[in-house]
Amino acid sequence: MTDAQETAADSSLRTAGGGPPDDVALDEASPTPLLEPRDGIPPVIADAASLAEVVSAFAAGTGPVAVDAERASGYRYGQRAYLVQLRRAGAGSALIDPVACPDLSGLGEAIADAEWVLHAATQDLPCLREIGMIPERIFDTELAGRLAGFPRVGLGAMVESVLGYVLEKGHSAVDWSTRPLPEPWLRYAALDVELLVDLRDALEKELDRQGKLDWAHQEFDAIASAPPPEPRKDPWRRTSGMHKVRKRRQLAVVRELWNARDRIAQRRDVSPGKVLSDTAIVEAALALPPNVHALSSLTGFGHRMGRRQLEQWQGAVDRAKPPPATELPQPGQPHAGPPPPRSWADRDPVAAARLTAARAAVMALAEQLNMPQENLITPDTVRRLCWEPPATPDAQSVAAVLTSYGARAWQVEQVTPVLVAALSATA
Repeated sequence: MTDAQETAADSSLRTAGGGPPDDVALDEASPTPLLEPRDGIPPVIADAASLAEVVSAFAAGTGPVAVDAERASGYRYGQRAYLVQLRRAGAGSALIDPVACPDLSGLGEAIADAEWVLHAATQDLPCLREIGMIPERIFDTELAGRLAGFPRVGLGAMVESVLGYVLEKGHSAVDWSTRPLPEPWLRYAALDVELLVDLRDALEKELDRQGKLDWAHQEFDAIASAPPPEPRKDPWRRTSGMHKVRKRRQLAVVRELWNARDRIAQRRDVSPGKVLSDTAIVEAALALPPNVHALSSLTGFGHRMGRRQLEQWQGAVDRAKPPPATELPQPGQPHAGPPPPRSWADRDPVAAARLTAARAAVMALAEQLNMPQENLITPDTVRRLCWEPPATPDAQSVAAVLTSYGARAWQVEQVTPVLVAALSATA
C-alpha cells in the first residue's frame, strides 16, 4: 500500500469530501462500489433563483472545490459544457445546467479564492471559460497521478487504486445535451465530484512524500495561467486518412469538403462526423468525381444520401477544380520549428545523433523519477534544443533555451544536466 492509499484509508480523510460512511471498511483486495452520492442526487439547477442559492452556498463553503464538466463530444458541434458539477465542504454537491444558466461568472467569482480540483483540467477549462468560470488556482488529479508515477490515471482507475472505491463509468460518452437528463446520468455526474477532494488530499501527501509537490504546483500554476490556445491553422489538414492524399488538387478537395461540412455542422449544431465522415472526404479527394453520379458510388455517399445533399458535396468538389495551381494548398502541414525527426538523418546527421542521445538521457531520467517522459520535458522542447543547440552547450545556455520554450523551473533543474551531457557527447 502506498502512502496515498494509507492516507485514503484514514476515515477522517475519506469522509471530509463526502466519501462513504465511516463504517465502510476499505478493502484493498476488493474495492467497494460507490453507487449513490452521500447526500443523494442534487436537483439540476436551471433558473436564476436556484443558481443564486448555489452561489451563496459555495461562497460560504470551505476548502477546495471539486469541479467537473460534461460535454457532448461526438453529438454536438464544438466543446461547450452541457452540465457542470461542483462539490465543496459546507456546500455539498451541485449540478448546474449551463444551457439554462449560460453565465456562471457569478459562481466563478464566488469561489475564485478557492483551489479548484479538476481531473484532466486542460479538457474542462476551455468549456468552463466559455461560461465565465476561470480559476486562479487548480489541483489536477490526473496530472498529479502522472507525476506520482501511477500507471493508470483515469478518474475511475485513480479513485480505485488510491481510495479503494469503484466509480460507475458507463455514461462517460453519452449525449449530455439530452434534456431532461436521465437520473442514472445525473447520479454518475454527481459521483464524479463526490471523492475528488479526497483524491486530491491523498495525492498531495503522496507527491510530498516523493519530493514532487512543488513540481506539481508549478505545473498547476502553468495550466491555470495559460492563455486560451490560438485557433488551429488549416484544421482541415487533420482529417483522418490525409496521409493518402498527395496531389495538390486532391488537397483542395479535402479543404473544400471540410469547410462545407464544418459550416453545415455549425449551423445544425451537430458533430461534423454526423454530417459527413472523414473517410468520405478522403475518398472524394482521391477519386475527383466529375459528377453527382460518380460521387454517389463512393464510400460515404451511398443510397441514403439524397440528391440535394449529393449536389451540395459535388459543388464543393467542383470548387476545388478551377483555382490556378498557385492557389492550391501545398502538401505537408506547414509548421514552425525543426523538421520531422525522420528526416534528420539525411538533412543533418549530427543533429540526429544529438536527438538520439538526448532522448535516451531523458528516458533514463524519467524512469528514475518514475514519471512519463512527456511530463518531465515535452518532446518538442527536446527536438528544438537538439536542432538548434547553443554554441556552447553548458548548463547556463541549455537552461536558458529550455526556459525560452516554456519549461518550468523544476523541469529545467532536472533535465539540464543530462541534456548538457548528451549534447556535449555528440558535439
